[in-house]
Amino acid sequence: MKKNFSKSIIANTVTSLNIFSGFLSLIYASQNNFMLAAIFIMAAAIFDALDGIVARLLGTSSKFGVELDSLSDVVSFGAAPSFLIYKAFAFQFGVVGILISSLLLIFGALRLARFNISLEDINTKTDFTGLPIPLSAITISLLIFSFYKDGKIIEPFNYLIFPLVILLSFLMVSKIRYNALPKLKEKNIKQKLIYILILGIGIVLTVLSKGDIVFFIFLGIVLFGILRAIFNSLFDDDHKINKELKVREN
Repeated sequence: MKKNFSKSIIANTVTSLNIFSGFLSLIYASQNNFMLAAIFIMAAAIFDALDGIVARLLGTSSKFGVELDSLSDVVSFGAAPSFLIYKAFAFQFGVVGILISSLLLIFGALRLARFNISLEDINTKTDFTGLPIPLSAITISLLIFSFYKDGKIIEPFNYLIFPLVILLSFLMVSKIRYNALPKLKEKNIKQKLIYILILGIGIVLTVLSKGDIVFFIFLGIVLFGILRAIFNSLFDDDHKINKELKVREN
C-alpha cells in the first residue's frame, strides 16, 4: 500500500510541475517577459507528456491522476496562452481583444471536460477527437517565441494571430481526429527507423532555422488534421455513391 502511494506521489509531482510551469508563464507574461512565458508553456507540455509516461511505467494510472492532469492543463494550456496572447498583442483591441484571447481558455476547458467524460480506459492511448489542448498551446507559444521582436509581433504574423486563435479554439471542440504520439515499442524496425529519421530531419531544420521552423511544423500538424478530415469526407462520400450505384445496378 505504501509502495503504491509513493509511486503515485512521483507521478502527481510531475503533473504538479506542469501546473507550476503554467503559473510561472502567467507571472512572466504579466511582467511582459513573453519569451520566458512562452518557454514555460512549452516546459509544461514536456511535464504533461512525462506524467503519463511515469504513471504507466509505475503502474499508478488512476481517475485522480486524470482529473489532476486536466486541472493542470486548464491552467498551463488554457489560461497561460490566453493571457500570453492578450498581453503580447490583443490588449490593444480592448474588449474584442479580451473576448478573442479568452477563447483558448474557454474552449480548452470545454475540450477537457468532453475528454474526461468520454474516457473509458485510462491505460489505453487512442487518437484524439478534436485538437489536443497542449498542441494548441504549443502552437501559440511558438508563434510568440519565434516572431515577437522589438516589442511587437512582426509582420505578417501579427495578422495571423486572431484567425489562428479562433481556428485553434474551434478545432479543440471539433470532431476532427488527431493522432496520439506513436509508441515505438509497438512498431517494427522499419517504422522505428522512419520515425527516427523524421525526428533527425526536424532537429537539423530546427538548428538551421534557429528554431523558427518549429512553429510551422506544429502549424502543419494542426492543418493536416483539417485536410485529412476533408479528404476522408470526400472519399467516404464517393464510396457511398459508388456503393449505392452498384446496389441499383444489381
